[in-house]
Amino acid sequence: MSKHDRQHKNDELEELQNQENQQETPEITTEISEEEQLKEQIAQEKDKFIRLFAEFDNYKKRTIKERQDLLKYSNKDILTDLLPVLDDFERAIKELEKNNNNEVLEGLKLIYNKLFNGLKSNGLTLINTQIGDDFNLDFHEAITQIPAPDEALKNKIIDVTQQGYLLHDKVVRYAKVVVGK
Repeated sequence: MSKHDRQHKNDELEELQNQENQQETPEITTEISEEEQLKEQIAQEKDKFIRLFAEFDNYKKRTIKERQDLLKYSNKDILTDLLPVLDDFERAIKELEKNNNNEVLEGLKLIYNKLFNGLKSNGLTLINTQIGDDFNLDFHEAITQIPAPDEALKNKIIDVTQQGYLLHDKVVRYAKVVVGK
């Protein structure tokens, strides 16, 4: 074999190796792209799982809070039905104070306090509303506006016609007030 023939065979061998390498390279890139696709799918599945888990956790928290609120405010209807009875007691006490009937007044005050303390133990609290306080839409309902007797009582409470009450932190009845304008 001559030198020229050997050179020619070497060239052919190199060419064949280059062709084989070129054929293998697409397989490697397809393998890499398949691997990347699998990694991407895994990442997507992980993201779905994390989102689903977070959604379920939020659902659990929401249902627990709803259940607690349901229990907390379950006696709202009964308490609001008893508020007119409290109002009647307050009116009766005011009238008896005018007549100086102390024995009946003391008995009525005892019954009133017993009822009010029972309601208070179930979460009912009185909205403290005084004459001269600022009018607050969150706690007061203006039943009328009258001219203020003096400049200091403009947009302030002039009279409280009915007390307001809270059940825990929610208003169950707004205080009915007269506001100066």
